[in-house]
Amino acid sequence: MQATKLETRNLQTHPAIASLLPGGSLRAGAAYSIQGSTTLLMALLAGPSKAGAWCGVVGMPDFGAEAAGRFGIDLERLVLVPHPGDQWLTVTAAVVDVLTVVVVAPPGRAKDGDIARLGARLRQRDATLIVVGDWPQAEAKLSISDSGWQGLGSGNGFLSSRQVTVTATARGGMGASRSARLWLPDPGEHFRPTEEETRTASRSQQPHQQSLTSVALEAVG
Repeated sequence: MQATKLETRNLQTHPAIASLLPGGSLRAGAAYSIQGSTTLLMALLAGPSKAGAWCGVVGMPDFGAEAAGRFGIDLERLVLVPHPGDQWLTVTAAVVDVLTVVVVAPPGRAKDGDIARLGARLRQRDATLIVVGDWPQAEAKLSISDSGWQGLGSGNGFLSSRQVTVTATARGGMGASRSARLWLPDPGEHFRPTEEETRTASRSQQPHQQSLTSVALEAVG
């Protein structure tokens, strides 16, 4: 592999997640924090992977490659390092040198100096880091609440879909948090907003659209 250098500072991400992220996309050279959801993690990876980015996952031996493939992650451009051991930070830094998006599940708290050096390497390589758990200076922290599974009947059936509320909080808590109700996944194993979330977004756009129409009519009049 050759070291990766992106032409843009933004990385395409899944449309269901984009509206929650600062700037509407993942940012090259930045770190993000995910709290307690492998499916949400896969949703973040699906967009860059589909767009052609090489992705890596460090320190997650239970990461399901089969599920990742079903959710749109290209397995031919996915590198897994399930057991980095005590050298997880060194391994992560090495993977950042050659991959576009790197996921890491730290087994413990890294030193501030090591975190700063890894951040500098991210900016140098224009790579994006997604950390499972807390991470200082993360561009945004994403978490799940109000999770509800569907698919089980009266004592039988399979868990086939889940609705969740995803909340994204920008770095340092600056600005209001953004939340959305999503299928993660829906019965067809796709990520998308719920119908209620779509209706709410549509209603919020209507006043803006009406005001633009009024301005246009006034200009004509």
